Amino acid sequence: MTNSIGEVLNSDVVFITGSNTTAGHPVIGARIRQAKERGAKLIVADPRVIDLTSDADVFLQIMPGTNVALYNGMMNVIISEGLQNKAYIEERTEQFDDLVKAVSSFTPEKAAEICGICADDIRAAARLYAQADKGAIFYTMGVTQHTTGTEGVMSLSNLALLCGNIGIESGGVNPLRGQNNVQGACDMGGLPGDLTGYQKVANPDALAKFEKAWGVKLSDKPGFTLCDIVHKAGHGDIKFLYILGENPMVSDPDLNHVEEALKNTEFLVVQDIFLTETARLADVVLPAASFAEKEGTFSNTERRVQRVRKAIEPIGKSKADWVILSDLLNRLGIEANYSNPSEIMAEISSLTPSYAGITYDRLDQLGSLQWPCPTLEHPGTPYLHKASIARGKGLFKGIDYKPSNELPDADYPFVLTTGRVLYHYHTRSMTGRVAGLNKISPESFIEINPVTARNLGIKDGEKVNVSSRRGEISTTAKVVRTIKENVVFMPFHFAEGAANVLTNPALDPISKIPEYKVCAVNISPSDRVSDYV
Repeated sequence: MTNSIGEVLNSDVVFITGSNTTAGHPVIGARIRQAKERGAKLIVADPRVIDLTSDADVFLQIMPGTNVALYNGMMNVIISEGLQNKAYIEERTEQFDDLVKAVSSFTPEKAAEICGICADDIRAAARLYAQADKGAIFYTMGVTQHTTGTEGVMSLSNLALLCGNIGIESGGVNPLRGQNNVQGACDMGGLPGDLTGYQKVANPDALAKFEKAWGVKLSDKPGFTLCDIVHKAGHGDIKFLYILGENPMVSDPDLNHVEEALKNTEFLVVQDIFLTETARLADVVLPAASFAEKEGTFSNTERRVQRVRKAIEPIGKSKADWVILSDLLNRLGIEANYSNPSEIMAEISSLTPSYAGITYDRLDQLGSLQWPCPTLEHPGTPYLHKASIARGKGLFKGIDYKPSNELPDADYPFVLTTGRVLYHYHTRSMTGRVAGLNKISPESFIEINPVTARNLGIKDGEKVNVSSRRGEISTTAKVVRTIKENVVFMPFHFAEGAANVLTNPALDPISKIPEYKVCAVNISPSDRVSDYV
């Protein structure tokens, strides 16, 4: 996030796009509702009628995969009506002409036709956002999980820069992280081309610094993304695979292919706190301790680093992740003689400029710190780009709309989009063990519009077959008015009736994120003889 969660309370306009915030991030959803009560205007763009729709001043129920068309339509209105922040654009941005050229043909009427909404609603949303002194954008994987996800994020950056909302309090472009401490994992080099703090392995100076600190020779070649790894494992190119705290047998697209790839891997190790669907396929399972059984830090979605303190000793033979990894390093001949996570944090601070001022002592004194925090005297950074844009000037990128990789046809006439429910977390490896949560949300389901259901002869609560070009599942129909005709929705949490058997593994060419949010499916009642595979 460029800004902090609490700042939303003073935002004039909040634009939520591709995020069912109260279900996926309920604490932040509550803050947004507080902002609304304090007078903020709210714009919501989503393929479904979500909980926050009832609070929205403008609701844009767009077709899945049409985000870029919507944003371009809004920017067309802002520029054509002269609502852009001209002084900000002149002083703090570059290549504005590229943006003007790209959005000039995206009239509200054109964007509305692509998105399946009303042109006047696009105008209303554009004017509301542009005329606010402090406009905050919040988005999640409804923007990123497309073959054009990177371009969707760039378009949101264009929109924020156009109206001068980068580098101000209560504004910004704010991605909400999908899992606990996923921000921290990325910060610590959990990306194929990065060392800690997003220092690139291809940077000779950064590589030399880490080689000196660790006493080893490091590769300057970026690694593979998760989807690349699964693909290569399926072709026998990956011989050894070590999976930590991830459950791709539920969370990855095209699960039939994932299972085939993992079974094809010669030696599979899984480190996790429970025996997940993925761990059941492993040659070796390393039992990890949960958050309550270890010391450490989490870095949350607003870049806030916080201490985690052990409440109980690890159960059974489980160990903290850092203990397991240190033991493995030592057995491989690489010294990792840490006695406490505070020593690891000290090493992080010494090698990572954005974390240089973060220590256990400071965290104990202050409670938390937000990076970048470059010195021991620095108070942390609530919002980014205050004095200037980090790269010098904000860069406008002219982005054209591209359709999703897989669109409906005669064989698969419906658009499936996926997401979360409030009551379960990711692949249910934890929440699926809670009786109360399972009582509220016990099984996979598919949301279907009443008109679509009637045309298919499907009733609420009955079992249906759902198929795509990747496979077929059985799930329960939930007939609702919160989704458009010929669009259907499934939560991805469930291993039985798994939505990701169906989803498309086509990737964004830049981020390599799969297109979870759009694929073509067919649906029929379960008692009907299926004529597809």
